[in-house]
This record gives sequence, C-alpha cells and structure tokens, in this order.
Amino acid sequence: MDADQAAPTAERNETMSTIDWNDLYRTTFPDLVRFLHRKVWDAERAKDLAQEAFVRALQHEPKKPRAWLFQVAANLARDEARTVIRRKKHLVLLKSEAEQRKASVKDPSAELAEQERWAAVRGALDSLSEKDREALLLWDAGQSYTEIARQLGLAVGAVGTTLARARKRLAEAYNEREGANVARR
Repeated sequence: MDADQAAPTAERNETMSTIDWNDLYRTTFPDLVRFLHRKVWDAERAKDLAQEAFVRALQHEPKKPRAWLFQVAANLARDEARTVIRRKKHLVLLKSEAEQRKASVKDPSAELAEQERWAAVRGALDSLSEKDREALLLWDAGQSYTEIARQLGLAVGAVGTTLARARKRLAEAYNEREGANVARR
C-alpha cells in the first residue's frame, strides 16, 4: 500500500476512534426519528428508517456523522415514498391508521379534532415547496443552520430567511385549511 492509500485509511480510523457512537445514537436518534416521522407519517417506519441510517453510518464511517445521518435519512424517506406510491400502500396505511384510531378512541370528538389538526398540518406541509419543507423538517430535527445550508445547497446566511418564509407559508397554508374546515362545519 502506498502513502496515498494509507492516509485515507488512517484518517478514517482516526475519525472512527473520535466518534462516540453510543452518545451520537442517544443524542441524535430521537431527532432523526422525528425528522423521518414528518416525512413518512408512520412512527414505526420512521424508527426503522432511523435504525437503517445508523447501520449505514457504521458501515461508511462518515467524517460528519450527524449531518450524514440526516442526509441518508432524507434519501431513505424519499425512497420509501417512491415505494409507497408505486405500490399504493398509502391507502392501506391510511385505512389501518383509521382502524387503529377507532379501536383506541376514548372521546370521539377530541379524536376527530386531533385527526383534523394532523390532516391540516400534513396538508399544509405537503403544500410547501420541497426546499421549504426540507428546511423546516431539518430545523425541527435539531439541525444547525450550517447543516441545513449544506444539505439544501444554500448559503448559511440564507437559511434564516428560508426558514422564516417557510414558517410563514406553513402558517398561511395551515390557517387556510383550518378556515376551510370551519366553513364545512
């Protein structure tokens, strides 16, 4: 092995030795699951995808594992969405979710209100551009402006503006949906 090949290996081993995977898992896993849940809208699937991201991180030994995990998680969620659409699983999932809610309903009016709020949030999020949605979800998952900028291909200074505009658009979309719900009642 020549010196050029030895350097990356040594650097990788040095990076691996400085990463406390237990601490990273403990501090990042909940944020990663929350990020994924808002993409796949299934708590168990979000946990599975987060686990998969960590497995891949252990295999690839990234230099910046937290940012890498969120990027891989976003890719896994995107792949998941394509699979769901292709197989039309979303209909089965919605039906299953509704059946589960019916089985656990204690107060039907409160449960209905909660379902309507989540539907409005989902609809509002879905109405945003992909960049706005990604920015909000990454920020909600605890990513720094630097990490968000890197993942979205923005200047760090543009992240705050992007988030502010995305929040405003999300609030407007949500209020619009809530107004439509009130009008239907």
